Amino acid sequence: MREIDLHIHTTASDGTCTPREAVRRASELGLRAIAVTDHDTIAGHAEAISAGMDYGVEVVRGIEVSTRYGVSVHILGYYLEHLVPLLAGIVNDRDVRNEKIAALMAGDGLPVSYAEMKRRFGEAIGRPHFGRILTELGLAESVSDAFDRFLSRDKRYFVPRRTVDIDSSVEAIVQSGGVPVLAHPFQYKKNDAELRELIEHCVVHGLRGIECRYSGYDLGQVKYLEGLAEEYGLLKTGGSDFHGGNKPHIRLGTGIAGELDVPYAWLERLREEAEKLHNT
Repeated sequence: MREIDLHIHTTASDGTCTPREAVRRASELGLRAIAVTDHDTIAGHAEAISAGMDYGVEVVRGIEVSTRYGVSVHILGYYLEHLVPLLAGIVNDRDVRNEKIAALMAGDGLPVSYAEMKRRFGEAIGRPHFGRILTELGLAESVSDAFDRFLSRDKRYFVPRRTVDIDSSVEAIVQSGGVPVLAHPFQYKKNDAELRELIEHCVVHGLRGIECRYSGYDLGQVKYLEGLAEEYGLLKTGGSDFHGGNKPHIRLGTGIAGELDVPYAWLERLREEAEKLHNT
């Protein structure tokens, strides 16, 4: 039986399941615990925690922060107590970018209103929401197709957003009472020396863990990352990166083809680290 999934997105950012729906699904799958790690927001925490009490699922307060270290790098934060100004500023910057995307689409005669999108989808709007609009308007076959044709870099409706440096992001998560973890390390296309450089740089600023088990990672990749975690004295975590209908090939708790299996003992160590940080 699979036990936990520490990387889940909800409608608070770019997932298609509400926080309550995500918890209900976790309960139906027999998961003991999940972490709600929406992009740059903690807006889904209250609903998820309430649902967790109803369904008997442990819910960890999390976040996934977009940062830059040469390339875009994501940092997960667990057991956050609040958002420090740096993290709140990321949300404000995202709103500015979204307003520009909506204006570009409206300027092309598309019936798109950012205010209406927020009423429909909530406060945390991302490019997948614009992808859904383009799909509904018949301009794309799917959200993925909308990204390929309209929303990815150098396409008609791509607007860059400001990203904060990785140093400040890791430190901000610690300041907010959280445990910072490097997300999906293989997504950054770094060789061994480059990945070690990234890890060592982050450790200086407070990194506490590595996401070693992730959707699509094979046994060899997992063993390699677990070895790095042990070598650098870091916690091991794992999660699916579940987004519901926006990434339909990824299943909650099990990944793409059943490869994901994250032990509850890893969450226990993560919780112990959070308690240690809170007491310092």
